[in-house]
Amino acid sequence: MTGVRKHFPGEPKPSYVTPWDDTPPWEREAAAAVYEQVRQFLDLSGRHAARLTREQKGRFVATCWTAQMYRHFENPKPGYVADWQDLPDWQKETDSDIFAAVEDATS
Repeated sequence: MTGVRKHFPGEPKPSYVTPWDDTPPWEREAAAAVYEQVRQFLDLSGRHAARLTREQKGRFVATCWTAQMYRHFENPKPGYVADWQDLPDWQKETDSDIFAAVEDATS
């Protein structure tokens, strides 16, 4: 939510900033899986993944999220599984912030 509020141009849709306790279970599960994937990536790289560029970090989060969308939906909306170059800038920045937040939380 923090990244969306920081980077979204204008007022984000309510579903983009839903409080955690009100977030649908599938989305909480997907977010937890992405967190764990980033944490493991940092651990398995001996924390050297921290040296990736901001864009590389965001791309990793976006790819992990895309995999979760395919896990939770048979036919996800195209926007849920868009390639990095097709994501809006606010989403790219938010994904990069997510990686940084996991780094901070696990260092």
